Amino acid sequence: MRVAILADTHGFVDPRIANRVAECDVAVHAGDIGGADVLLSLQPREELVAVRGNNDTPEKWSSGERHMLETLPREASVDLPGGRLVVVHGDDSGTVAERHRRYRRRFADARAVVYGHSHRLLTDLDEEPWLLNPGAAGRTRTNGGPSCLILECGRGLWHLEPLRFERRRYPGSRTRTRRGTEQADEEAE
Repeated sequence: MRVAILADTHGFVDPRIANRVAECDVAVHAGDIGGADVLLSLQPREELVAVRGNNDTPEKWSSGERHMLETLPREASVDLPGGRLVVVHGDDSGTVAERHRRYRRRFADARAVVYGHSHRLLTDLDEEPWLLNPGAAGRTRTNGGPSCLILECGRGLWHLEPLRFERRRYPGSRTRTRRGTEQADEEAE
């Protein structure tokens, strides 16, 4: 079974990642989705699992999409061949090592925990549960380019493939920098 793992799209999924999702049986989105159109653009063969991120709020989703937002849980789990995958959005409290210790204690019965929030691709496979952050799959703060993870799982063996794509310039795409000026999203990283 192939599972696409992504997060932090903030209203836009890089088309190269959407194409990879379509090649997978299951897609998992770890929050900061940014709108129903993102979820509708993800077309895995069997199932889409998504959780709500700190930016997935009624104020940031259009009024016509809020009914979909209200159905998103803060935490989800998926039973896969060989183990359970837990999905949360995450937060930035403490160091990465402290967060990983906390997740490993809280989800000790999982094979892996997926989280987002930091926009940084990171895989910690040193012990179980594995801790997987797919980075940002959109165009906002991709830290080197949009990224995701592909998990191939069977009863005994799981294999993880991190994917990072080159940044692209998308027409009309602008963002506000920390200094308050506007510039193209990929330049703002």
